[in-house]
Amino acid sequence: MTALLLRVLIFGAIGIAIYLGVSKIWRDVTSQFRNDEAAEKERRRARDLSERQRPDVIDLKRDDDGTFRPGGKNEKR
Repeated sequence: MTALLLRVLIFGAIGIAIYLGVSKIWRDVTSQFRNDEAAEKERRRARDLSERQRPDVIDLKRDDDGTFRPGGKNEKR
């Protein structure tokens, strides 16, 4: 009876250790993916903001009918 109880406790401890290790690895991996995704969004945003400043980019404004059109002829950038 004592050997059976000892065996159950050992397998239980091993199972808990494996579960905790796998959950820690899972949290680390998912947080790394979230951090990479956030950094990629920030890089895209910075790239978009820098591209807006280029002289060959046309600013479009919504007209009265809802269509986006470039600014008027007299309007400067």
